[in-house]
Amino acid sequence: MDMPQSRTAGVRQAYVTRERAGVALLFLMNGFFVGAWAPKIPEFASRLGLTESALGVMILVFGLGSLVMMPIAGAQIARFGSSTVSRITALLAVPTLLFLTWVGSIWSGAVAIFLFGGLIGAMDVAMNANAVAVEKHMRRAIMSSCHAFWSLGGLLGAATGGFLIERMGVTGHVILVTIAAALMLAFAWPMVLRDAPHPEEVHERLRLPRTALPWLLGLMALFCMIPEGAVIDWSALYLRQELGSSVTASGFAFAAFSLTMAIMRFAGDLVRDRFGAVRTLRVCAVISVTGLLLAGLAPSADTAILGFALAGIGISNLVPIVFSAAGNLPGLRPGVGLSVVTTMGYSGILLAPSAIGFIAEYSGLAMIFAALSVLHLVVLMLSPLARHADGVRHD
Repeated sequence: MDMPQSRTAGVRQAYVTRERAGVALLFLMNGFFVGAWAPKIPEFASRLGLTESALGVMILVFGLGSLVMMPIAGAQIARFGSSTVSRITALLAVPTLLFLTWVGSIWSGAVAIFLFGGLIGAMDVAMNANAVAVEKHMRRAIMSSCHAFWSLGGLLGAATGGFLIERMGVTGHVILVTIAAALMLAFAWPMVLRDAPHPEEVHERLRLPRTALPWLLGLMALFCMIPEGAVIDWSALYLRQELGSSVTASGFAFAAFSLTMAIMRFAGDLVRDRFGAVRTLRVCAVISVTGLLLAGLAPSADTAILGFALAGIGISNLVPIVFSAAGNLPGLRPGVGLSVVTTMGYSGILLAPSAIGFIAEYSGLAMIFAALSVLHLVVLMLSPLARHADGVRHD
């Protein structure tokens, strides 16, 4: 999931430090778990006898788990610091895929997926907070590359998931994934920057903004992130059920999406510095529209995978630009604009995919992916608002 970058002035440390490596490993682990979950979704639905609409409810439970646990994690960060909360939530998240693999009823499945979504979301908040702390410590922006490591982890989890499930079975796959995640955490544990707990501060009560601009940017964030959530949760099922791909190939959809997204996130700051926020957002929106249409109208799994790869290129830098714009709105405190935009955006990636299950039961997933391109056409229409992102000061 994407957070705005923090740039601070002063003497910079080396480009790679132990603290940066530690938080990068946390992002890698979190993305790896989400990626490994994607090719397991068809088996999970089959084992519990879920229809597409029932699976949509399960995905909704995943999102609700995240939305419940995220603010709890934020409160604990204030009490104990982001390093402690990052490591504890990561440790608790390690066995969650085992629970999802071994449940045998809808109710136990709902509890397992709630815990999975909740701990992944709580870890996400904590590791982003730790990345901000590392940025301040290093006097260097690292947020974009951290999220690139998340995409890289998603790629590794999704690309190997289907293959390992076919070769080792569901249990063999999840045990190997759990061991790999535990090793990532073990390496990261001593390197994570130990930031001090935040003392309680008295904040003035903030009113919701009455101007339209932050809400329009929130709408852009929402429309940017809904397709991303759809690809994460539904691409494997789409390839498996509607395009007749193998279990191995079904995982390549999210893998291709994650690969191109990771590459573009590593390059995102350079591209935006060269061409400006508005032009970068417009080009990305056009590419994502093309990719989603190609995926939805694809006659074969290979074509759909190509479409998802293009969508990854397009979607990669949409949200960072929108978040940067929200933090630089004239006449508005950065926290106010960001609170509106991030809340609206995360609701799209966490909750909207569940509604797709209900719609897909009647229309099919192919139509869904093609229709999602319309959302990025709206983002394209609102692209002039991205000019505020160029107000970010670059070192």
